[in-house]
Amino acid sequence: MSAKLRSTISKIGYPLLTLLLLLLAWQLVCSLGNVPKYMLPSPADVVAAFQKDWRLMLGHARVTLTETFIGLFLGIAIGFLMAVVMDRFSILRKMVYPLIVVSQTIPTVAIAPLLVIWMGYQMLPKIVLIVLVVFFPITISLLEGFSSVDRDTVNLMRSMGANRMQIFRYVKLPNSIGHFFSSLKISVSYAVVSAVVSEWIGGTQGLGCYMTRVRKSYASDKMFAVIILISVISLVLIWLTSLIHRLCMPWDRINHKRHSHPY
Repeated sequence: MSAKLRSTISKIGYPLLTLLLLLLAWQLVCSLGNVPKYMLPSPADVVAAFQKDWRLMLGHARVTLTETFIGLFLGIAIGFLMAVVMDRFSILRKMVYPLIVVSQTIPTVAIAPLLVIWMGYQMLPKIVLIVLVVFFPITISLLEGFSSVDRDTVNLMRSMGANRMQIFRYVKLPNSIGHFFSSLKISVSYAVVSAVVSEWIGGTQGLGCYMTRVRKSYASDKMFAVIILISVISLVLIWLTSLIHRLCMPWDRINHKRHSHPY
């Protein structure tokens, strides 16, 4: 067996086997009849619910994804600008950084109702909540990337007559790309969850709104189906982020393999 095949089995085969065993155990527990269906539907019931309502779910998913992508784009842009400005002006970093950290101690569930009251039940409060959640990891990771540059490289650039913009473009920005993608993987999952939470609290469309409706009707099979759909969407977005990371930084994958298999 080749090393590549063993690596593939280790990364994909074992998790899939674990998932299959969990599904079998879940189905077995439900088949014994000890748990009512309204409390824990079987995997077969969940699949049947998705097949019955998949058009409606995908329609709501389209709304959630629209909010997610808009909020994610704005959050990345704001996080990038804040990181650049705080890196440029140390006094501003000392003033703003603690406030950013404190802002993240406020639960999302506590902010969402206020945004709905202030901005209504349309898409705007959902996007604002996603931006508030996304910009923090982006800002912090980029700041860390800017600050962790090799000082000798910066001094060399200065000795060659490079200005601040050139040092930022050729040294700091490339050094922060890895940090950026690491935070982006976290941000995409946070963005989806934030969109669903804000829809759940107040909205007319989206997966969170759909969850509220099926919960009130005690349709637990549909509730499980939409939860799985949300998880799948988050996993796909994380996978796409990893794919873009590999395309933008192919050398990072080579270095990882070299450290993993030095001989």
